[in-house]
Amino acid sequence: MNSNLRRNYYLVTAAYWVFTLTDGALRMLVLLHFYSIGYDAFQIALLFLFYELAGIPTNLVGGWLATRFGLKFTLVAGLVLQVIALSVLANLNVNWPIWQSVSFVMFMQALSGVAKDLTKMSAKSAVKLIVVKDGRQSLFNWVAILTGSKNTLKGVGFFVGGTLLAWLGFTTALYTLAVAVASSVTFALAITNIGKAGERVIFSSILSQAPAINILSGARFFLFGARDIWFVVGLPLYLAIELGWSHSEIGSYMAFWIIGYGIVQTLAPKLVDGNEKSASRWLLALILVTGVMALALHFKVQGNLSFLLGLIVFGFIFAINSSIHSFLILAYSDNDKVLLNVGFYYMANAGGRMAGTLISGLAYYLGGIISCIVSSLVFLILSWLITSRLPKLPFILVSGDEQK
Repeated sequence: MNSNLRRNYYLVTAAYWVFTLTDGALRMLVLLHFYSIGYDAFQIALLFLFYELAGIPTNLVGGWLATRFGLKFTLVAGLVLQVIALSVLANLNVNWPIWQSVSFVMFMQALSGVAKDLTKMSAKSAVKLIVVKDGRQSLFNWVAILTGSKNTLKGVGFFVGGTLLAWLGFTTALYTLAVAVASSVTFALAITNIGKAGERVIFSSILSQAPAINILSGARFFLFGARDIWFVVGLPLYLAIELGWSHSEIGSYMAFWIIGYGIVQTLAPKLVDGNEKSASRWLLALILVTGVMALALHFKVQGNLSFLLGLIVFGFIFAINSSIHSFLILAYSDNDKVLLNVGFYYMANAGGRMAGTLISGLAYYLGGIISCIVSSLVFLILSWLITSRLPKLPFILVSGDEQK
């Protein structure tokens, strides 16, 4: 990778890091704040519903916009929208009736969801365009570094969110996060514009025509839905209600879970091969671990301890799966289609997370944490069935030399 491309990679990554930190903090702020003022599991899930829902059209249109105007445009747009969302959300009035508060937060979360997906789509696509000539393993390595570091910082963001809520309160914490994101816009403005197509791209091309992309996107839907079914609402409420943990303790546990998850993602290229067979095998391992957790909860084997330890094992295996997926979407994509394919793929990711978020609140409301885990298991089995249909990974450049 030459010095200019490396500079672009570092600038994109820096902007993405700051955004991710504040995004994790925002999620924890909203969840813990509204739990503390009496909202139940399903009401809290509704607060995040539009955040995930917004990702569906954003990723579809975002890939097309990046192709038309370049990745710099979509990256800056995502950061600016996050500043607006955080600043406006800080004006939430605790004296509003519940319906007005929920509607206001849902709308601001939707705006933040648009910001998140524009930023993520831009950063992930940039890796393919920057390191395309360095070969398959290099691509896997750079994708893993970006994705892993992002999730590590998101975990730090959970801790920061819980801590800021305790120290500064809801309003001041949000303004603090807004200032941090505003400072990251300078990184995005400094990059060289990349990704803009040389010819006009028609809007209808946002829908993928490649079978491999469609299959991988379907698998991604259920994979990330499976995680969010227990992670978004079920786990933090379980820790608060069943175990009686404080805001800081909940934020710390979830932070360390995500940090560990991010570290494993970064190391994934050293642990596994980036191919379709690995994706299928590691999903089977995830199904096994989730099934064991469900049985342990049902039969009360070591109670809370077995569940919390099981989640650590889940996080390790899930991180491997996620890293392989993040690599495969780029490896299956041609350079001239990468922005559109990544947008389509993360549209499916957003759809899965939206479904997982809604089910997380509903499942916990109806049957507690075990209901969340069983629902997650069903999603993982569906993801594995779809993943098993992935075609053989096509040839891509290896060490800069084309091989037949």
